[in-house]
Amino acid sequence: MSDDLHDLYQSIILDHNKRPRHYGVLAEATHHAEGYNPLCGDKITVFLRIVDDRIEAIQFEAACCAICKASASMMTEALLGQSLAAGESINAEVSALLNLDTDCQPSLETSGELASLAGVRQFPARIKCATLPWHTYQAALLK
Repeated sequence: MSDDLHDLYQSIILDHNKRPRHYGVLAEATHHAEGYNPLCGDKITVFLRIVDDRIEAIQFEAACCAICKASASMMTEALLGQSLAAGESINAEVSALLNLDTDCQPSLETSGELASLAGVRQFPARIKCATLPWHTYQAALLK
């Protein structure tokens, strides 16, 4: 495996792909949305249960690549229990981290496992894979 691919498929990403956290349909979801990337075929559904402006539960189902599934798994871990305002802040940090037009370094909010997504920037075609769960989360908030 080349060094570039090794950087992309770090052990954290591989772990989240093999053992995704919060995977499956969420019973009694208050919000949900489906996301689809027609360029690669990734599909994801994000389920939320929001109570008093707090993400009480979040789960996802997906038929997607390893990066998309890992990003979704890390997203659920990061957002679970957060207020909607904190969730928006985390979402903005991840968006900046994955944006090729910025030189964003992981902050305190993204310094954990989410920081591993920074390696995806080396592969611009895969950025949409990593951002699809986050865009779907935002869409779910509107429903």
